[in-house]
Amino acid sequence: PTFIMRIGNYNLYSIETSEFGLDGGAMFGIIPKPVWEKQAPSDDLNRIEMVTRSLLLTCDDLKILIDTGNGTKWEEKYKKLYNIDTDRYSIELSLGKYGFSTEDITDVICTHLHFDHVGGNTKIENGKIVPTFPNAKYWVSKENWDLANHPSQKDAGSFMEHDWKVLAENGMMEIVNGHESFIEGIDTHLTYGHTKGLMHPVISDGVQTLFYGADIFPLSAHIPVPWVMSYDVQPVVTMQEKEELLIKMREEGWFLFFEHDPNIQACTVDRLDKHYRMKETVIISE
Repeated sequence: PTFIMRIGNYNLYSIETSEFGLDGGAMFGIIPKPVWEKQAPSDDLNRIEMVTRSLLLTCDDLKILIDTGNGTKWEEKYKKLYNIDTDRYSIELSLGKYGFSTEDITDVICTHLHFDHVGGNTKIENGKIVPTFPNAKYWVSKENWDLANHPSQKDAGSFMEHDWKVLAENGMMEIVNGHESFIEGIDTHLTYGHTKGLMHPVISDGVQTLFYGADIFPLSAHIPVPWVMSYDVQPVVTMQEKEELLIKMREEGWFLFFEHDPNIQACTVDRLDKHYRMKETVIISE
């Protein structure tokens, strides 16, 4: 298969795993609807169109997947609520498009354990929950692991034990502090505004750098600093974290990867007047 982006030893592939929708007001926090809906039109239930998009990094013997999306373990009522659709995109279809299978994956980096990021970690087979990637190690930060297993009332709805319990029982979970690189050529950057210990992979070879935006930059519309989700546990912290990262991205020409934007895989950023915005869209793979 052809690839468009290579950083260091890695070929990068964009892996769409589902389409879904979340409430636009929740996605944009204090931004008024007449302003946000120009960027992300909503349906009659106020939901905006989103995707779950993973990043696949491949080199000689490693096939690393960052996040796994919503997965397929959903009861009908939740599928309807979140408008989850895996007809057009699924992990298997998207991996298969580039000639890979779920058995090939050696590592899964979980940015954090919210259901729309790790729902695809496991699947139901013959009525049992089993690992989707039977040969993989699954990596997560200790802070997010601890939170997911003892969530607050605000967090509880976002964490679902069936996304990781069987992995822990099978010795497939790798709990890391997230400050030190644990896979060659991939650094991690922790943030705390959206959830505690969210681990953003940073792929760099000294010339090109890609930052995995996860949930502090879910959509390209979230580039401006005040555009922050209501889901965030500490929205003011998210803003500070975004500001610091945007300064660096702009100065050093980083690529910013979007996990939830239905149309844009990645971009570079610029500053105009007082606001950061998208400079150029970047296609990682197609």
